[in-house]
Amino acid sequence: MSEITERPGFAGLLSRPLIGEAGRRRLEGFLIPLIALLAGLALFGVFIALNGKSPAEFYQLVYRGGFGTWFSLQNTMTRAAPLLLTALCVALPAQLGLVVIGGEGAFVLGGLAAAVVGPLFGFAPGSLAILMMALAGLCAGGLWIGLVGAMRHYRGINETISSLLMAYIAIALMNHFVEGPLKDPASLNKPSTVPLPDDMRIGEIPGMDVHWGFALGILACLAAGFVLSRTTFGFAARIAGGNARAAAVQGLPVGWLILAFTAAAGAAAGLAGMIQVAAVQGSANASLAAGYGYTGILIAFLARQNPIAIIPMALLIGGIDAAGGFIQRRMDLPDATVLVLQGILFVSILVSETLSGRLLPSRNAKAGAAK
Repeated sequence: MSEITERPGFAGLLSRPLIGEAGRRRLEGFLIPLIALLAGLALFGVFIALNGKSPAEFYQLVYRGGFGTWFSLQNTMTRAAPLLLTALCVALPAQLGLVVIGGEGAFVLGGLAAAVVGPLFGFAPGSLAILMMALAGLCAGGLWIGLVGAMRHYRGINETISSLLMAYIAIALMNHFVEGPLKDPASLNKPSTVPLPDDMRIGEIPGMDVHWGFALGILACLAAGFVLSRTTFGFAARIAGGNARAAAVQGLPVGWLILAFTAAAGAAAGLAGMIQVAAVQGSANASLAAGYGYTGILIAFLARQNPIAIIPMALLIGGIDAAGGFIQRRMDLPDATVLVLQGILFVSILVSETLSGRLLPSRNAKAGAAK
């Protein structure tokens, strides 16, 4: 006697979830930062209105100053270049559940190391000198944040506090060397290191008024996304980030992963500092501590620690920053207004994390609630 297979009726089809668990997580990962971003913009609109200004005009000027013309878009890409790498300084350790917010320290030390190493290779071709400067920036930043990972692994010191405190130490060290042993005697009003020769400066992408650091930042984000999603190394990091103790029981080298990811994070921020010196400033000075590392925290959280999503988020924040001067002139607003917007967005992102797992409840959660 043949078995009769009962097919689900129309009601059964409706009861099935339209997307699987992986799709639900991806959709939630897109919706939560979008909701946070829109909520932050709305709150800032209220802030602008209370100051007697038009929110609609403000956002129109943001678009015009950051994205509306080819000139403004190139300015946005230039400002986004270091942010791509400093955001990776936060996103990479986050794969292991670590909150590292001291990228500013690795950034300034990477820039200082590049400014010191470059003149030492004055006898070599400019391309070799740039390579040596990049290695110096990578090593300086990698060692600095790698030390944060070592303190976390070997001594159990909280990485959030230690990385933040070490950022202040790094800035103080940079100021000490720039204003002391490494000061260029010709830099009277603004102490700086010796300016880099023209052949040691990073040039611009052909046909664009944007330096190659932007392309390098894009490649770094794409490479990080590939490693995390397509390699066993990235898979091990995500497993350890979910439950470090269980990962250690299964034989995963959790300690080594912490050291590797924090060092890679610091190397990214150090490379950003090197690019800032070799492509924009031409020397190391107090302007290096301009908050790129701290802005990278906002971008990484907006991207939910996804290296690929860092790219559009860095462009967004870079565009807002690029439009700051334009807004100040046209609306007679203080220069710090853009910083207020960034702060509101950051708070909005932190609050939105409470929606994780609740915005689109999983099938198992619904079943548990029904019971």
